[in-house]
Amino acid sequence: MSGDDPTARAMRERAATDPHNQLRIRAAWLYYVEGMTQAEVAERLGVSRVMITRLISDARRRGEVVIRIKSSLAPLIELQHRLEERFGLERAILAPLAGPELDPTRAIAAVAGAYVPGIIEPDTTIGVGWGRTLHMMLPYVEGRPVAGLRVVSLLGGISQARRFNPAEFAWQFAELFNAEGYLIPAPALVDSPQTRHALLEHCGLDQILQMAETSNLALLSCGGIDSLTTSYRVGHVSEAERQSLIAAGAVGDILFNFLDRNGEAVDHPVNQRSISLSLDRLKRIRKKVLISGGRDKIDILRSVIRAVSPTVLVTDEQTAQVILELE
Repeated sequence: MSGDDPTARAMRERAATDPHNQLRIRAAWLYYVEGMTQAEVAERLGVSRVMITRLISDARRRGEVVIRIKSSLAPLIELQHRLEERFGLERAILAPLAGPELDPTRAIAAVAGAYVPGIIEPDTTIGVGWGRTLHMMLPYVEGRPVAGLRVVSLLGGISQARRFNPAEFAWQFAELFNAEGYLIPAPALVDSPQTRHALLEHCGLDQILQMAETSNLALLSCGGIDSLTTSYRVGHVSEAERQSLIAAGAVGDILFNFLDRNGEAVDHPVNQRSISLSLDRLKRIRKKVLISGGRDKIDILRSVIRAVSPTVLVTDEQTAQVILELE
């Protein structure tokens, strides 16, 4: 017996002194391998269901049962869990993406559109941001009438009739749920801090932002500092201002709050001219869903996570992988 495997010998010795060993393994086999219910296993072995529950639990605890999930989605689930642990998220939702060279916008929009209707409840207020990803989400959202729902835009609009207008998105989203819509009748960026102050204080716009601050839920996106990002494509921010923001340390924006890598608002005049919910007010909304991704948004996503602590992150697997590696 000198060539006997020590592990096998230990298992035999344990089996000899454990009166429930065979019963436990048989129960585990019938439950996990043959797919019987616990009630069926109990009937087959002639013991109570409570006994079977305890035996199966003991088998898992002793390491006699090892479960492996073999699926192409298993790495995705692991990434989601790592994101949740690292950033204190209630939930991370990742869109599968074949390669890092692909634009993930539509994939993110699709999974966000499937998720969002499930978290909308009656008699609540939803604050909504804007951007290409949120706009592309609309066709994937299955609308339904929701009693007492209010949808509030978290920022002003743009004067041009374009698809990526914050007011247009808020209105279309409200229509999907037969909700009351509240828009900010002013540009997202005005010409001076004085104009901003006058509009907020003397034209009643701050009342809408106060309503937005009390939202039960906020749907947000963010934009990088890249020249192709929505804010620059639609002419909100000039090229000279973009370069000036980069020089000031900005890596992108959320609701025209331009942030540095640490999640702090940069010291720049553009941040004094925006008609939108401020970072401080945005933080007070308890449930915040951040929907964004892509190579050009890595820095701003990390910054926004630090700045506003979203409860849910919807992005793609390639973006998630890079963010975790950098962290």
